[in-house]
Amino acid sequence: MDFLVGAFKPPCNVSISFVDTKTRKQVPLKKDNGQTIMVPLFQSQENIIGEVLIEPTQGKKFEHNGVKIELLGQIVRELDVPGELFERKTYQFEFSTVEMPHESYNGINVRLRYILKVTIGRNYISNIVECQDFVVRNFTPPPSINNSIKMEVGIEDCLHIEFEYGKSKYHLKDVIIGKIYFLLVRIKIKNMELEIRRRESTGSGPNTYVETETLAKFELMDGAPVRGESIPVRLFLSPYELTPTYRNINNKFSVKYYLNLVFVDEEDRRYFKQQEITVYRLLES
Repeated sequence: MDFLVGAFKPPCNVSISFVDTKTRKQVPLKKDNGQTIMVPLFQSQENIIGEVLIEPTQGKKFEHNGVKIELLGQIVRELDVPGELFERKTYQFEFSTVEMPHESYNGINVRLRYILKVTIGRNYISNIVECQDFVVRNFTPPPSINNSIKMEVGIEDCLHIEFEYGKSKYHLKDVIIGKIYFLLVRIKIKNMELEIRRRESTGSGPNTYVETETLAKFELMDGAPVRGESIPVRLFLSPYELTPTYRNINNKFSVKYYLNLVFVDEEDRRYFKQQEITVYRLLES
């Protein structure tokens, strides 16, 4: 840490490390300033074990009111009682079988973060604080029930189509397979595409804010369909930056995904029908 306390540099350097840093998988994490760093990856119920290294600068002693480490701002471990530090000192820490049910998330208006925070208490001047991010990803077995999606949509006496997707729940590296059937076509459609949309909702009630992103556009057809025609759908999800579905996390936010079927006629009028899908992280993802 190289920030200033008043007009002076902090009296020590603080670092946080994990015991299995060399073997644990590292994943990218985008910080608030846009910079991307590599951080350790954990799952719920894992042990988080490591050490805190505190080294006085220029070999000078300094007084402190105790040293503690926090996980998520909820679990606290006292590492040292008030006293003085004369030389480099290492503190071991362990958080056992930590319950981390929700995955890390970095959205438009909300972030779900996991942080280790070390605080060195000081008298009269600001505490010394050092933080270490890490990422949590949780895996889900394939659902025992995964119904297909079948819907009809149309414009009276002009257009009647039926679309079908093979299932309603998809893992992050899945493939969306389906078909579009044209039962009635009396308007001139020039193209059709399938979109993947992500809807992020934050807040509640009248203070709910919704942001919708179009993550993918996949052209299904270029040209006018005819009655009785069937258009196949095959869309791979792995190229896109999806996350699992989040449903009302701590009454703070939700993230949902939709398949949006879009038709454009020769006068550039757009017709669409969207259907929610559930996205989850399979063990191989």
